[in-house]
Amino acid sequence: DIDVVVGPAMGGVIPSYELARHLGCRAVFVERVEGAFELRRSFEIEDTDRVLIAEDIVTTGLSFRETVDALGKLPGTVVGGSCIIDRSGGEADVGCDLVSLAAIKFPDYDADDLPP
Repeated sequence: DIDVVVGPAMGGVIPSYELARHLGCRAVFVERVEGAFELRRSFEIEDTDRVLIAEDIVTTGLSFRETVDALGKLPGTVVGGSCIIDRSGGEADVGCDLVSLAAIKFPDYDADDLPP
């Protein structure tokens, strides 16, 4: 059972809300404060809460890992993660188990290193 679904702002807000609505549990989101994710807006996670992370798209996994790190400082237990699309094809290190609706290996280029 999942008690709360957490999404990283902004891309994870809608997926976390809709997933929580479907599961019949609470939805909250983390947002950046001085560069680091944290819970705000009176959101709380209890000691006994089982937490699922939901994101729209995973590319490098960075914001997902930062969400896992932020939740690791709070009560509750992260039981896994979910995303709509995993652009890394399962290669991104997100810091927990990840389930995606679709996974594809899609290259990620720096702006100054785009292919012709």
